[in-house]
Amino acid sequence: MSSDPWGRVDETGTVYVRTAEGEKVVGSWQAGSPEEALAYFERKYEGLVVEIGLLERRVKTTDLSAKDAQTAIDHLRGQVDEHHAVGDLDALSKRLDALVATVESRREERKAEKAKQTDEAKHAKEALVVEAEELAQSEQWRAAGERLRALVDIWKGLPRLDRKSDDELWHRFSHARSAFSKRRKAHFASLDAQREEARKTKEKLAAEAESLSNSTDWAATAARYRDLMAEWKAAGRAQREVEDGLWNRFRGAQDVFFAARGAVFAERDAEQAENLKLKEELAAEAEKLVPVKDLKAARAAFRSLNERWEAIGHVPRDARPKVEGRMHAVEKALQETEENEWRRTNPEARARAAGLTGQLQDAVDKLRGQIDAARAAGNNARADKLARELEGRQALLDQAMKGLEEFGG
Repeated sequence: MSSDPWGRVDETGTVYVRTAEGEKVVGSWQAGSPEEALAYFERKYEGLVVEIGLLERRVKTTDLSAKDAQTAIDHLRGQVDEHHAVGDLDALSKRLDALVATVESRREERKAEKAKQTDEAKHAKEALVVEAEELAQSEQWRAAGERLRALVDIWKGLPRLDRKSDDELWHRFSHARSAFSKRRKAHFASLDAQREEARKTKEKLAAEAESLSNSTDWAATAARYRDLMAEWKAAGRAQREVEDGLWNRFRGAQDVFFAARGAVFAERDAEQAENLKLKEELAAEAEKLVPVKDLKAARAAFRSLNERWEAIGHVPRDARPKVEGRMHAVEKALQETEENEWRRTNPEARARAAGLTGQLQDAVDKLRGQIDAARAAGNNARADKLARELEGRQALLDQAMKGLEEFGG
């Protein structure tokens, strides 16, 4: 008979293991010595120790599922319970119990973690839905479209929720994307229609611009081109592939017209500048007639100058008032000289002036006599009134006398 602290072999070759519940039969050994029997079953125990140790490490250091861990524990527990090994089987059983507790704790942790992840995923998906619904109302078509596509990728990377919650949120999310796509499609359809209308309008404007490019009705055509430009701007943009071509036609036609007008105006400006020089020379020659010494000769000279003036063409608009004003000033001086001469030599006017002067002189003399009589009679109020009347008559007399002097005395 042979034994050790955890087992023994009796004389029949039966091997026993000692447990807290007493000895348990491990098996029968007939092939060799009892020591060999104990050694064999002790090696089986060591094998169980190694397997349990490996399982403990797997549970602690890997993502072994609770289900797989429990299956492995049950397998090992069956081997321990079958008592086919010699060693501290109670200690192994306790290690397996502790491992069960660890697996259960891990299960609860993972359950809590999963619940947390699910809650976070739900909040994340709800946030995606809210953002998608806001983007569905946006008119920033490119940016909003790109962001919605990015939201889909984010959605795909999030864990699934329970079917009901996930389906409800996805329905809202998908509906927002569809609403945006529908609005964007309608917008670009409308934009396409507007651009087509703009194309038709600009085709007409370009054609009219081309038809006017050879016009020589400078003012009216330039005004029409200004109107065409306003209509062009109001028409909006046509399709990108035709916009530049239409603009080149439209602008090219205007360039042809304005280049031709510019050439004509440049030639006209040069001619008018030369005309201005000639008229300034005539104005300077006319100004030498003033002051007038010989009215008849001055008149003849001015007529000759004026005929030469009229034969010269237009001058620049901004220079016209000044140079014409110089000639008008000379003409006015001649007219005033002629009027003065006429008044001086007109017998009827002289007679009328003399007669008026005589009447005013009589009235002044009469008033003076009345004033003297009133003061002599002590009627100063009447005298003062008559004196004021005398002042007015004397002023008229002085003026009449001056006019009479213009006729030679």
